Amino acid sequence: MAITVGQKAPNFTLADAYRKPVSLTDFIGKKVVVFFYPGAFTAVCEKEMCSIRDTMADFNSGGAQVLGISVDAPASNKAFADKNGLKFPLLSDYTRYVSAQYCGLINNFVGLVGLTAANRSAFIIDENGIVTYAWISENPGVEPPYDEVKKALA
Repeated sequence: MAITVGQKAPNFTLADAYRKPVSLTDFIGKKVVVFFYPGAFTAVCEKEMCSIRDTMADFNSGGAQVLGISVDAPASNKAFADKNGLKFPLLSDYTRYVSAQYCGLINNFVGLVGLTAANRSAFIIDENGIVTYAWISENPGVEPPYDEVKKALA
């Protein structure tokens, strides 16, 4: 079951693109915007992450740390970040545990039987670890409502 607004965000520790552990608790005292994306190097995910990259100043001015999370391996996330000049952490939820908790999973992603990915989603977690915004798409082709996320962050 997905998390909802007003709920304490479940803590997680996931490997970043360099296989270093990153925990949600690392950012206590700071707002965190978490974008779950189904898969590195897919067209919509690339567009999404580049849109976030291109408007990073909006997130920074809101005092937020942006995190991207996918079920991809750290090496895939590193190559994806390098190719697209992404300077925010991309975390690897290769066990799919965090994705299942936060936003649910897409089974048979892109028509491939057995391939499971995170639902595309966006969450804002406040300085005290409470979810203040949640958006989950059941259609992996739909990008987050960026303006709505930024407005909720302000």
